[in-house]
Amino acid sequence: MQIDKIQTKIYEIRGQKVMLDFDPAELYEVETRALNQSVKRNIDIFPHDFMFKLSLTEWESMSSQIVMTYPVKRPKTALPLAFTEHGVAMLANVLKSSKARQTSIAIVRAFITLKKFVLNYNELSEKLQNLESKYNKQFKDVYDAINFLLQKDNQDTQQKQRKRIGFKP
Repeated sequence: MQIDKIQTKIYEIRGQKVMLDFDPAELYEVETRALNQSVKRNIDIFPHDFMFKLSLTEWESMSSQIVMTYPVKRPKTALPLAFTEHGVAMLANVLKSSKARQTSIAIVRAFITLKKFVLNYNELSEKLQNLESKYNKQFKDVYDAINFLLQKDNQDTQQKQRKRIGFKP
């Protein structure tokens, strides 16, 4: 299973990285309906920090952003379930197939790769901000000196262009 393919199916909702029920269903090669039924039968292993149902507003916002490669046959009243990294891992226990276990491992690896990227990105961003502020302070003095010289140059030009008054020999 390609981690890049899986990462495209991970979204950020409510400040958490999640997968919507139809994506793991596709990866596990089961119908979304069957996946959701298995979850309902084992709801005790899916606490709120593992899985939550999207609100209608969230779903409408998500469905306008997601480019669907296949038509989603979902009634408007049936809002998708969002699974966090831990929820996706629990799906393998619910589905109990070899494919589900292998896919679950690949999905967890994709989440880990995303976390590493975010940590590296935040660290790099912080370093860039520190460099920017350090060098902006140093170059501020240079910019001030250049501006002073430019203003002095303008003043000299204005002095030369001014009509002189007084005694002319």
